[in-house]
Amino acid sequence: MTNLKSNNVVLGVSGGIACYKAVELVRLLVKEQYTVQVIMTHGAMEFVTPLTFQTLSARPVATDTFNLTQESEIGHINLADSADIFVVAPATANIIGKIAAGIADDLLTTVLMATQAPVLIAPAMNIHMYENPILQENLRKLRRIGYEILEPGEGYLACGYEGKGRLPDPEAILEQIRRQLKNKDLTGEKLVVTAGPSREPLDPVRYISNRSSGKMGYALARAAARRGAEVVLISGPTALSAPPGVKLTAINTAAEMRQAILDEYVTCTGVIMAAAVADYHPAQFSADKMKRGTGPLEVRLEPNPDILKELGQRKDGKILIGFAAETGNLQGNAEKKLREKNLDMIVANDVTKQGSGFDGDTNIATIIDRGGATRSLPLMSKDELADEIFDHLLTLKR
Repeated sequence: MTNLKSNNVVLGVSGGIACYKAVELVRLLVKEQYTVQVIMTHGAMEFVTPLTFQTLSARPVATDTFNLTQESEIGHINLADSADIFVVAPATANIIGKIAAGIADDLLTTVLMATQAPVLIAPAMNIHMYENPILQENLRKLRRIGYEILEPGEGYLACGYEGKGRLPDPEAILEQIRRQLKNKDLTGEKLVVTAGPSREPLDPVRYISNRSSGKMGYALARAAARRGAEVVLISGPTALSAPPGVKLTAINTAAEMRQAILDEYVTCTGVIMAAAVADYHPAQFSADKMKRGTGPLEVRLEPNPDILKELGQRKDGKILIGFAAETGNLQGNAEKKLREKNLDMIVANDVTKQGSGFDGDTNIATIIDRGGATRSLPLMSKDELADEIFDHLLTLKR
């Protein structure tokens, strides 16, 4: 993990059927090298044993305020002070009510009352309990005092009802924890990030596009938001969900992407063009589906506007970062693009290399900046590469 300011997570587990998801959350946190201290209520222990959490976290589970052995080894104040973030997942209606009322009658609520760390609450309960006005008022109160409340998911509930009340997926809770624990070194920046392919229509059925999955652009948007930036993600069609805290603008064509960028350009501090924008569009659009013929089909293509070059000509003090997906002469082609488009930085990758092609979760990239500095990075996840890009960007702003 890069750019973590801290990594101590205190996880409070209260007594609901969704406790089993908290087990998976601990596994994910430990996998990412967070230190996890679990606190369980007595109700939670009716669903999952402390031994399960202890095995996964490699730490004793705290359960009782008045257990003298635990108090001497852990200490509820030490627990509160050690937290870089305090997460309650699942948070039952009962535990939410106690927290909102300032009741500290068990170890979980006592430690929570004493902590100065950010608090993340993940409710999980029956739909009617969740919709109860008392519960909703308690959540509003917790939001007012600065606690972050995750929206529960919707679907089939263990009680047999369908609706809102499911504990968010462990991956979603993990993402919120990542965001909270990142250094906010991009605070004050408003970044426009583009992602995915464009689609240039031939007729109502067919279009010209490319193999971009959008994963790199979404990783950049996610990393920037975690690090405190205001992020506008302008995305072509993908199968991805917008990262938390990111404004998503969906587009199809290169012309639509250009306009969406220009709409944000005046107020942004930088643009990161990770989208694979089509260089050409069909000269004519057929309002009706083109029928199959017996001979060749000729389609005349016209060039799309070079969005990044246009931005480079305007510049206006903005940071501009481009991408170069190449199949040969990686360094030379990337440096040429950097100069011709007046960029501050370019990220180049050879899409013929294994692990660096389209639709994967990894990349092998070379970063080149306006000062001539070059960094060749090994195979890494696109999330890791996104942080490397922002780390390099910050060196340019010093």
